[in-house]
Amino acid sequence: MIDPVIFSFKLFTWQVTLTWYGLIVMSGVLVAAWFAEREVRRRGENGEVLIDAMVWAVVAGIIGARLWYVMNALIGGNRSYIEDPMSIIRPPIAGLHFFGGLLFGAIALIIYLRNNGYDVWLFMDAVAPVALLGQAVGRIGNYINQELYGPPTQLPWGISIPADHRLAQYADLAKYPVESTRFHPTFAYEMVLNVLAFLFIMWYARRDEEEPKPGTLFSMWLIAAGFIRTFIEFFRPDQPRLGDTFITTSMLVAFLMGVTGVILFLARHGKLQIAALTDWEEEYFIKKVEKKSAPRARKVESAAVVGTDSEPEIDEPVVKRKSPARAKATTEKKPTTKKAPAKRKKAE
Repeated sequence: MIDPVIFSFKLFTWQVTLTWYGLIVMSGVLVAAWFAEREVRRRGENGEVLIDAMVWAVVAGIIGARLWYVMNALIGGNRSYIEDPMSIIRPPIAGLHFFGGLLFGAIALIIYLRNNGYDVWLFMDAVAPVALLGQAVGRIGNYINQELYGPPTQLPWGISIPADHRLAQYADLAKYPVESTRFHPTFAYEMVLNVLAFLFIMWYARRDEEEPKPGTLFSMWLIAAGFIRTFIEFFRPDQPRLGDTFITTSMLVAFLMGVTGVILFLARHGKLQIAALTDWEEEYFIKKVEKKSAPRARKVESAAVVGTDSEPEIDEPVVKRKSPARAKATTEKKPTTKKAPAKRKKAE
């Protein structure tokens, strides 16, 4: 078993600890951001915008992930956060929930894009699918922490869980001996399914020369992320349930995500008519801010009048532009044939 702590030291009164889980989660964020930046550039937009936006999205996502985890724990009957509210923010902060990070991060990203005049759908189509890949990388940290495993199983790929990492219902070592009891590697199921879903969405985005309509890939991500997590929740004995049912809070949220994705996908392709989506854009809007230099003669003349030789900057407005593949398909020139000039008759 790998030690979850890489190193730890005391700085004044603070205990600084670097864990494998934190390092792997941040690696997942960086991998996802790198892929997303490439997707933004492929659509013709400035990829650096995403890097600036991710600063806000990551900070908001961490806050949201922690708050969602705390709320989930309270629903499950854990009252420690009510009795000691400072434990919510007191280091080491153990416990983050993917849905909270997703929700708060998405809100911060959308606010940033809208305030700066960028096409939200372009960035959401680029970011959402790669979130599956980032989450898959992060699941490796769950294995190191010996968490997010399922119920006991006799399957050959079951994993052993030490006694000090067992859930309360599996703590009876007489019933569940450490030597012979194996558990479902739930984190691995989700990791594999997320990678497969990511690859499928990327294939779908490139299967034709024409780029999918704005919002298509985001809706596909909702479908994949929602229904994959719904399936995984059947193997999560650690999640709080709604009353005496088998439904967990995360299962309900994930199922609603998947259903929302199906509705958006059908509406995007004209299979459903939804009034709020009647004006859904057919192509991405690309914001370009370019600097144009004035001719040399004009620049000298301007400097003489104004008293400066600085070049004027011209901000181009937001323009509607086709994606590279679509533009290529529509700008191809058809071959033309020229008729030979009619022969002039000789004078008789």
